[in-house]
Amino acid sequence: MPIVNNRLMSIKKFNLVLLLSLFTCCLAGQSSSNKSQNREDYYGHKLNFGFFLGINKTNFSITTVNNWSAIAGDSLKTILSSPSTGFNLGIVSEMRLHQYATLRFLPDIAFGQRNLEYHFAGVDTFDIIKKVESTFLNFPLNFKVRSKRFGNFAAYMLGGGKYTLDLASQKDVNNGGIPLALQVVKLAKNDWAIEAGAGVDFFLPYFKFGIELKTSMGIKNMLIRDPNPSVLSSTIDNLRSKVFLISFTFEG
Repeated sequence: MPIVNNRLMSIKKFNLVLLLSLFTCCLAGQSSSNKSQNREDYYGHKLNFGFFLGINKTNFSITTVNNWSAIAGDSLKTILSSPSTGFNLGIVSEMRLHQYATLRFLPDIAFGQRNLEYHFAGVDTFDIIKKVESTFLNFPLNFKVRSKRFGNFAAYMLGGGKYTLDLASQKDVNNGGIPLALQVVKLAKNDWAIEAGAGVDFFLPYFKFGIELKTSMGIKNMLIRDPNPSVLSSTIDNLRSKVFLISFTFEG
């Protein structure tokens, strides 16, 4: 039976607050529709470029095997995944397809960490926490649909997908003969994900500043089966990536 990670509730609440903030900004922007516009010719350009800084929360979506008690014994009670905060640095390239639609390619390098927590309870009660540190090269391609511009403000929604390469993957580590506390959970080096998000743009005199919220859901099972049976991996059936990203964009 899959184990639900209750810690994701706090992230969902955070996302709701941010979405409400974006909606409030949208309403505020409508009141400024009669003001003079900065960068009036911005959407007249076929191509626009810039960069972005981001803060990420990287996590796993876990599905355990049905008979995990037979594999690990009754002492293993829960397997949880908890996120840590990381950051992204990337390039923005945007191509105008329509007055209100663009195609965005945002390659970036990202640093993140996910913690897999195994809780054992019985005669001996203890936890094993496996830190999965990653350095990602991300290649997202997003389709963006924006609102009508209100003065120096516009809101937008986006969706698409991305390919990710984990430069810090330990997929080739040999866990044979190593104590459980020192073993690693081996993950694939390549991943694919679908993305969706929303954001707001503010047109300043010399550039466009944006705030964007985006979530990514992995579509590939990242877990690599270890030839040396280990309770760390043999109790998990499916392990998919999950990322929440807040970006601050600067486009000329």
